[in-house]
Amino acid sequence: MDDSDTRKFQKDLNSGLVGLVLLSVLDRSGEDLYGYEIAKRLQRANEGQPIFKEGTLYPVLRALAAQQLLTSRIVPSYSGPPRRYYRITDQGRAVLAQWRGIWRDTRDFVDRFNEPGSST
Repeated sequence: MDDSDTRKFQKDLNSGLVGLVLLSVLDRSGEDLYGYEIAKRLQRANEGQPIFKEGTLYPVLRALAAQQLLTSRIVPSYSGPPRRYYRITDQGRAVLAQWRGIWRDTRDFVDRFNEPGSST
């Protein structure tokens, strides 16, 4: 498998996980967060290496807000353009709980085939 196959696999895998991760970050945060701040938290959580490109986060944040899983507000910034801050809603928390269950089931299923010595 060449490098482009690896990148495509990572991109396909990430596209299904971005929403779950964004909801989780906002659920754990005690405050509203803006996109760049979320991207930096994700990067720190992965030992400084971004697993999602920052530009891919914004369309997902907007989509989650459109689904009423997040609320957003715009705050003027003195050091640049206004920032859009996001907060998870109660509906977002309910969806997150469902998605976490789906993620655990999927991860466990995949692990049954990928763990060394599995007899499936």
